[in-house]
Amino acid sequence: MNNAYIKGTGSYAPENVVKNDFFESVGSNDAWIQKNLGIKERRISTGETTSDLAAMAGKEAIKNAGLTPQDMDLIILATATPDRLAPSCACFVQEKIEAFNAVAFDISAVCSGALFATTTAVQFIKSGMYKNVLVIGADTFSNITDWNRRDAVFFGDGAGAMVLSHTQEDKGFIDFLLHTDGRGKDSWNIPAGGSLLPTTKETLKEGLQYFQMDGSAVFQTAIKVVPESIKELLSKNKVSIDEVSYLIPHQPSIRILEEVANRISLPWEKVMTNMDRYANTSGGTIPMMLDETVKKNLLKEGDLVLFAAVGAGWTWGTALYKW
Repeated sequence: MNNAYIKGTGSYAPENVVKNDFFESVGSNDAWIQKNLGIKERRISTGETTSDLAAMAGKEAIKNAGLTPQDMDLIILATATPDRLAPSCACFVQEKIEAFNAVAFDISAVCSGALFATTTAVQFIKSGMYKNVLVIGADTFSNITDWNRRDAVFFGDGAGAMVLSHTQEDKGFIDFLLHTDGRGKDSWNIPAGGSLLPTTKETLKEGLQYFQMDGSAVFQTAIKVVPESIKELLSKNKVSIDEVSYLIPHQPSIRILEEVANRISLPWEKVMTNMDRYANTSGGTIPMMLDETVKKNLLKEGDLVLFAAVGAGWTWGTALYKW
């Protein structure tokens, strides 16, 4: 069996904590945020860039894998908030961790980014092209957030990382399903700063450098497409939901995850969440949640793990993994 497995994990978040009472000035409050989003606090960078967070998480994952940066053949960084539009943020990370043997590039799929990056890494490993791939999801959404709007409550900054390596043992990634529907491109987007609408004094004045979100569209799309993808993936691989040990999802909101769990008949105690402490860290969510789950020693040999995410684009996907 020629496959890829998770050899090491790591994560990092800024030390600066912003609690919910901060948002009372923009018309929100702690009770509403906790009830609807499941968030109590989030980490916000006070100067650390996306590549700084990514490099810290990447170093930890490499160390926990028992490898060195020189052992990395490839770095794939999932982010929607790169340090610069060019070069890729992965180039910054490669330099910071001194992994100069590695090819490095970014993937942009917003909240689905880490899952898309993982899928890409697995193909490189299964083809025999690379043996050790560092996958990182990292975002500093604080830099694209208008802190005077109520939707500033949703996001936090953070990074998670995984080292994927080659194996011939009966473990690792079983299957993936990835999806995109570009008709949803305006439901969550950053209007200005690209070639369609370059940054000008006027766009800055209008705040078009910040994200804009149709919250209702995000909710309705997520609770529809994620359960459908999970059910299709399990059916394709002849796996019952009862055989799944844990769901490690992107962290969009507690209400979305509760509804997804209900629609796939998965007990809530099998759904891993950390949004109470980190909010939605976009590309960082899945690898950060995985790292926490690993550190708690919850995963046992032979466990079946589901990964799921939905993000702007629309993009969404699921993965099935044998621990």
